[in-house]
Amino acid sequence: MKATLLLLLCVPGAALAQDQAQKKAPTDLRGVLMEQLSTTNSAEDWFVPVSIAVDGVTAEQAQWKPAGKDAHSIGQLAYHIWYWDSRSLQKFKGEKPAPFDGNNNETFDKFSAAQWDDLLKKLHQEMADWEAAVAAADDAKVAANASLIAHIGAHRAYHVGQILYVRKLQGSWNPDKGVK
Repeated sequence: MKATLLLLLCVPGAALAQDQAQKKAPTDLRGVLMEQLSTTNSAEDWFVPVSIAVDGVTAEQAQWKPAGKDAHSIGQLAYHIWYWDSRSLQKFKGEKPAPFDGNNNETFDKFSAAQWDDLLKKLHQEMADWEAAVAAADDAKVAANASLIAHIGAHRAYHVGQILYVRKLQGSWNPDKGVK
């Protein structure tokens, strides 16, 4: 009985390890950063990417907030991701972003349900633009901006976890999409 249970517990881990072994791991800085951007954007890997986390969310669901004064809605979190990723992409491209007054709360609070569909388009485009910009940049530019690019991926992953938590609380998350 114990051996069977142990075998059943090991199978999912072995399957993940086999999937990872079959996929060629990146061996250079650009490859690692591109993988991180891709897996936080649209490629399913160890965690749910943004594209799956927001898939099927209605404007009404995007506006819903869990109880608590510091809770954010899905829409606020998506807006925040887009806001900071797009500003960072402008800097990466050598463009000057609009002035920022230092109030990070505004990067959440400027979301409204009426803009949900447009925000999703802008978010998906910004994420694709990041991948294209890093792929097209020369090695020196990638190296000089490696920390920034890595933080983009970590920032997305952090807030996607929050989006999934909000979706679970509101009952709109389908666990078949990757997180039980």
